[in-house]
Amino acid sequence: MPAAARGETILVVEDDAAIRTGLELNLRLEGYRVLSAAESARGLALAREESPDLILLDLMLPDGSGLELLRRLRREQREMQVLILTARALESDKVEGLSLGADDYITKPFGLKELLARIEAALRRERLRRSVLRFGELELDRRACAVLRAGEPVKLTRREYELLRYLAEHPDRVYSRDQLLAAVWGPEYDGTARTVDNFISSLRGKLERDPAAPVHLHTVHGLGYRFQR
Repeated sequence: MPAAARGETILVVEDDAAIRTGLELNLRLEGYRVLSAAESARGLALAREESPDLILLDLMLPDGSGLELLRRLRREQREMQVLILTARALESDKVEGLSLGADDYITKPFGLKELLARIEAALRRERLRRSVLRFGELELDRRACAVLRAGEPVKLTRREYELLRYLAEHPDRVYSRDQLLAAVWGPEYDGTARTVDNFISSLRGKLERDPAAPVHLHTVHGLGYRFQR
């Protein structure tokens, strides 16, 4: 599948204009959506606003170290792939970058084919990570349409899975019964709001250790339901 069809975004944080422009051109030719920044502050702002799939990060930036940018991203629990791209080739620099949460470390000068291969490998890891939602002891694998609780498979009906997936993909938000009916059953469904109650009750029985005191599937009285992280 071409990168463009996946809609994958790469953020290049590099102060050398020639390298930055070359990376932008080649990555766009590969079909990626590319964002760029010449400074750490702008890179951090774009990472927060755009949530790119991958960041190519230089370490020596005019307004601070790329390592500090990496540290802040991981402190904020932003888990996109980060590939350090730098002239600093000392083993101690590599160890520090990887220990802070970098996913790969590439030294300049670099070969374009190798860089593209490493980017694709990192994006494969990112696709796999994003396909699985984890909340406590629950795990929802959207590629396999499978749900685990404490490592054990949970058998759900198709509609139960679709309802759980919808709520889990939009955690910490309250949805009315009518909103859930429209989103999961479709606007043409002529059932009643009680249908949602029955499915939530069934999901609690299968997923919650104590259905009477649910950890994830919460009722918000008078409003609807919320999936708690």
